[in-house]
Amino acid sequence: MQPQTIVIEPTKTAQHVWQELWQYRELFFFLAWRDILVQYKQTVIGLAWSVLRPLLTMIVFTVVFGKIAKLPSGGLPYPLLVYAAMLPWHFFSNTLSESSNSLIANTNLISKVYFPRLIIPTTAMVVSLVDIAISGVLFCGLMLWYGVAPDAKILLLPFLLLLAMLTALGVGYWISALNVKYRDFRYVVPFLVQFGLYVSPVGFSSDVVPQRWRLLYSLNPMVGVIDGFRWALLGKTAQIYWPGFALSVSLALGMFALGIWYFMKTERLLADVI
Repeated sequence: MQPQTIVIEPTKTAQHVWQELWQYRELFFFLAWRDILVQYKQTVIGLAWSVLRPLLTMIVFTVVFGKIAKLPSGGLPYPLLVYAAMLPWHFFSNTLSESSNSLIANTNLISKVYFPRLIIPTTAMVVSLVDIAISGVLFCGLMLWYGVAPDAKILLLPFLLLLAMLTALGVGYWISALNVKYRDFRYVVPFLVQFGLYVSPVGFSSDVVPQRWRLLYSLNPMVGVIDGFRWALLGKTAQIYWPGFALSVSLALGMFALGIWYFMKTERLLADVI
């Protein structure tokens, strides 16, 4: 009697991706918890890094763009304008940096056992969620200090956070898969993060961009995410350019869908190439 051969293959259709991810949810939570512990293990100030990085960046941008360049802030305190943008930007950059190298960092796990590989770059986002939650506490303190109160628009913040998640993961899925085959991408990611910081409206308001260029500028999906956070967090003073926001949302959704598609396309070869 011939022994049966069982071949385990990754999911081939998008229809079953979420179903399979749900089946492996315990592994997802285990890896996410492991990443959180590793992130802050043997650090002197631990979780305070989540506050220091955006805080120091806010101070530098406030001095350079607010005090020296004297860019307009739309009637808002410049530190609040910058910090409201630092929240989604640090979330995006941290998720992208961690997810892009996640497959390489988990080579031993990938080569030994099957599970949906999509879990690995996705868990990198969980650490960023912890960071943004901690940074958000300081932001609440800054709002109290400057006497700025949010309005009902803050209820839309979970949707905007979801938009930031889709944007970061869409790019992260692409680069994590490409990084396995082309190791040069580990040098590309720091450049993309640094370049993106200056071409996104983090240290300044999108209002400084001439009106005729606003829609073109919104081809950067983080423009809509950042403007959306400011609009939701900073009350009636903050405005949003709706055509550009709609374009950014469409691009974020498209990048996420294409990111999953490309990752699934290359998933079956990961264990061999890695």
